[in-house]
Order: sequence, then structure tokens, then C-alpha cells
Amino acid sequence: MNRVDLATLDFFSAEVQECPFQIYRQLQDEAPVWQMPGTNVFVVTRYSDIRDIIRDPARFSSSFGALLNAGASNKEVDAIYGQGYEMVETLLTQDPPRHRVYRNLVNKVFSNKRIEGMRDYIQSITDELIDAWIDDGEVDLMNRLCVPLPIYVIADQLGVPRAELPLIKKWSDASASRLGRLASEEQQIQNAKDIVEFQHYFADLIDRMRESPEDNIISDLANNTIDEGRLLTKPEALGMIQQILVAGNETSTAGIAGGVVLLIENPAEQTKLRSNPDLIPGAVEEILRLETPTSGMWRTATEDTEVGGVPIPKGAFLMVRFAAGNRDESVFSCGHEMKVDRDNASNHLAFGQGTHFCLGAQLARSEMQIALGSLLARTDNWGLVEGKNTLTHNPNVLLRGLKDLYISFDKIS
Repeated sequence: MNRVDLATLDFFSAEVQECPFQIYRQLQDEAPVWQMPGTNVFVVTRYSDIRDIIRDPARFSSSFGALLNAGASNKEVDAIYGQGYEMVETLLTQDPPRHRVYRNLVNKVFSNKRIEGMRDYIQSITDELIDAWIDDGEVDLMNRLCVPLPIYVIADQLGVPRAELPLIKKWSDASASRLGRLASEEQQIQNAKDIVEFQHYFADLIDRMRESPEDNIISDLANNTIDEGRLLTKPEALGMIQQILVAGNETSTAGIAGGVVLLIENPAEQTKLRSNPDLIPGAVEEILRLETPTSGMWRTATEDTEVGGVPIPKGAFLMVRFAAGNRDESVFSCGHEMKVDRDNASNHLAFGQGTHFCLGAQLARSEMQIALGSLLARTDNWGLVEGKNTLTHNPNVLLRGLKDLYISFDKIS
């Protein structure tokens, strides 16, 4: 393994984020709690340290909204955001006990029981999407399955007409890009325009749902009350919708696409699944472990403390790197290898743990299981189409997902 000079490493560069895995291993070996030179940022890469941090909100706060707004903006971007609604802390960047107030509003929508009851509905959407290209022998899988499947599902739950799904994807991508802090200045401007457009669209929808309630998430958020009977403010509701939108589709899109590539690159593991489809749920956990669509998350130290013997001053930012922890050899033997029957794959950190365990975890699992199971049952002889795949990822500090995926296949009669 080629070692880098940690004294000069720019961990958050687009180049490192594209190919981070050797860096993760080096940090785990040499500096598992590593302070970026000249900053108050600590990158944490060992499984046990990450787990301890995310289970301890008293010492390590999720309130990092100020970090999202710092240093990555300009006057033009600020002016655009000024045309929208204030961004307030609700789910992702809120700590207990306040986090629980917001979380309780949407827990029932994403409960295991409800998601289990949606499997036939998710299967029908999957079948419809695959039917459209099953006879073609080649497909832009990203845009004809990986993206539309979770977008259809989350849009239906939100109460958004399917005719407006391209807008949903655009708004979700803009929100994810802002969260990831690697956008160019031009992209920051476009993100701001898209997010403000999103805010006004859903603010109008909230008004309509308050006048005429319906059975969907937006109506629930518009009409349910908190704090002894008050309605959510529009900024509160919009913040929750924005996070539900990203959580409800980005993980599934990245997981389905990444899973297909992993199975193409590991044909023996793919054969195991074709021979025994009962392994698919476990294989999805292994894909989540290896792909880790949410590569990392921020925490802020609320007091002078230490992690792994390294002093952490109050106010320091910690980047807990789930993708590194998920390949920690002390937990996952041969952690860089794919094993669809790995017995502890479900111990991964892809959905976090503790208070902020991913709201959409069970939905993402179901969508991945159904999508990959359907592809395996209906197509064979998968290959990457030569000349069309970059196999590169969207630039993002927190989220990891392929830009494109074109595959060739044979239809199973």
C-alpha cells in the first residue's frame, strides 16, 4: 500500500474522496483519531471509536448546522437563500431531547411494520421499471432503475404527483450537494436556486394540506402538533421534508448501483446469490458495509474530552468516517473483500447507530433487496458497457454514489 504524508494530506479533497480506502487503512494503522493539520477537525476511522462517539450525544453533539453554512458561500449564494426560508435544525443536526420531538412526528411513516407492508407496492414499481427495458440487452441502469425506484416511492409517500419526479430528484441532489461541501462556486449557486425553489413548492403544499388534509407525510407534518399544541413553523417543516427527501432516496440509489457493480466485479459471489436467493438480505447488508452511501457524519465536542487516547478540545469538529469503520479489520475479517454470506455484515455503520440511526434504513433495505433480487431473477450475464461508465462518484464529503451505470445483460426467459 502506498503511504501518503499525513502532514500534508487534504482529506476532504475531491481526489481523496474518490479513492479513499487506502487512506482509511493508513489512518487506522497510524492515526485512528487524526487531527487535520492547522484545523480543529479530527477524522475518526476505527469502528469502536466511531460507535462510541455516535452513541454519546452528551459529549458529541450533532448540531453542526453552522459548519454547513461556514466558508462555502458567497454574496450571490447568500442573496439567493435570502429569497427562501430560514434553515433550522430539526432531525439531522438536532440533539436529544429536542431531536426526539421531531423524530416522533415521522417515526410511524418509516416503521418496520409499515415498510414491510409496502413490499408488494415496491415490487410492482420495480417490475414496471424493468419491464420497460428488459428486451433491450443494455440499459442506463442508473436513470432507469437506481434513481427512479426510490424517487417514485418517496414522492408517493410525500404526496407529490409523479409528473413532478424530475423536480424531486433535482431538489434532492441539490440538498445532498450542499451537505457534501465539495460543490464548485457555480454549483453552489445552482444548489441555492434549486433549494429555494424546493422551499417555495413545499411551503405552498403545506398551506394546501392545512386547508384540505390528505393521507401523506406532508399533510402529517403540516397538521400534527408539538410543544403542547403548536403547529410546526414552515422552516421546521421544510427542514424535515428536505432531510426525508435525501434520506428516502440517496442511500437506495447508491446502494443498488454500487451493489450491481460489486456483483459484476465478484462473479463468484453473484453465483452464490443466483443459487440461493435467501442470501439476498445478507448480501444487501454486505453491500451497505462496502459501499456505505453515507460515508461519514459530523459531530461537535461539547466539552474537553478524548477519543482513543487523543485529546479533543471543546468545540472541535469530529468527522466520524463510517466507510472506514465498515472496513476495520478488527471487526470485519478481510474487510475489503465482498462475502455475501458474511456472518456479521449487519453490524455495519452504514445507517449510523443510537439516536440518529437512519430514519429510512428499513426502506432502503427493502428497496435494495427487491431491486437486486428482481435483477438477478430476470437478467443474467451482467457486464459494464465499454466506453460509457466512468465509475466515478459524485463529489461529496458525506455521501458516496456513482455518477453513472450502464450495463449489458441477457434476459432470462
